[in-house]
Amino acid sequence: MQNPGTIPATEKTASQKGAFFWLSAFYFVYCARPEDWIPGFGYIPLAKITAILALVGLISSMGRTRRKFRDLPIESKYLLALIGVLLVSALLSPIWRGGATMHTLDFAKVYIAWVLTFLLVTDFDRLRSIIFIQAGSVAIISAISIIKGHSRPRLEGVIGGIYSNPNDLAFAVVLTLPFCLAFLLTAKGPVKKLGWLGAILIMGLTLVMTASRAGFITLMISGTVCLWHFGVRGRRLYLLVVTGLTAALLLAIAGGPLMSRMVAITGHADTQMAEIAYDSYEARKYLMFRALYGIETHPIFGLGLANFPEYSGMWHDVHMTYLQIAVEGGIPSLILYLLIFSRAFGNLRKLRRRKDLDVHTTLFVGGLHSSMVGFAVGALFAPEAYQFFPYFAVAYTSALVAIVRERESSPVPGVGVRRFAYWNANDRKPDAVTLVR
Repeated sequence: MQNPGTIPATEKTASQKGAFFWLSAFYFVYCARPEDWIPGFGYIPLAKITAILALVGLISSMGRTRRKFRDLPIESKYLLALIGVLLVSALLSPIWRGGATMHTLDFAKVYIAWVLTFLLVTDFDRLRSIIFIQAGSVAIISAISIIKGHSRPRLEGVIGGIYSNPNDLAFAVVLTLPFCLAFLLTAKGPVKKLGWLGAILIMGLTLVMTASRAGFITLMISGTVCLWHFGVRGRRLYLLVVTGLTAALLLAIAGGPLMSRMVAITGHADTQMAEIAYDSYEARKYLMFRALYGIETHPIFGLGLANFPEYSGMWHDVHMTYLQIAVEGGIPSLILYLLIFSRAFGNLRKLRRRKDLDVHTTLFVGGLHSSMVGFAVGALFAPEAYQFFPYFAVAYTSALVAIVRERESSPVPGVGVRRFAYWNANDRKPDAVTLVR
């Protein structure tokens, strides 16, 4: 019996498989950043190569996918409009037009990945594969960060690119942890379960070692939603106890710097790290006011992508995603940005209301919802406007809505829709609707 929504292999053309391969490669390169920890790979522009090949895959798959460009949901149009507005903002930048334009073109790669994800992820197996790449990659990065940077304060600069800043590393971990828990709960066999359990522990330890206050707050929110979906609604109450004990253990092992930084917010700085943390807190307040002033003086087109650090006079980003996108891209960019993620929550709301989803789909819907809620809250404390992970999550929700919709529509040739039910030991309720020959 096939997984829900699976398309027969005979219907997957060679061009589709090739395009999906390069899409998977792009996800791996972006999430795992092999050029930063595998010797010699740093001389190869892997991100550019995979982005170009993904674009070739997108072009070559035109007309050969079940979904067409006309089927792209409105959130994809919002994303394209956001990139367009950012490009205009860069070309009119009062700070540095060349730099803003280059950064915008680099960010535009997310649209290629987004569209290719929607067009090619046409069954649940492919969706799991893409999410698996993200989850496995972040777990690998976490392990490497601990091994290479255990003696560095906050693991800063251990991995380059999107993981060089400990706050960004913590943010990636938090957004990915719900997927790891979903894989743990759906894994078959003790080896796979132990593997995912180890990945969760390593990622949790990495987050604690970053001493990221924003990451910790985001984890509390995302973790609460995750436990609600998997523990309370899923009737796995043991998860609440295990999670509490695990969190206490990780904080006891490596949580000293994090707790000192959290206490520093109150102004009671009695250690050197706490004093540094309090100074950071004051600097972030200044950056927020500076960003508000930048929005007031450049409300329509902003300063241009990545130009706020120079405008601030401190060479730091404002630690709030919504201010970051508004000050660098203008208020129109902020509106489009909010519309993109409001559509993601709308997709999840549709899926969560359904009562006929199978257990695996239900678990990943819960994981996506936990990740998206964590992002929406964490964005209040971190500059993550141009990190791809949140946009990937939006693409996952769009693809999953399409998969479920296609699952219940007219079946493909040779495949019939048959209702069946089986008794699930965890949820004690029947699951329904899959495609069978």
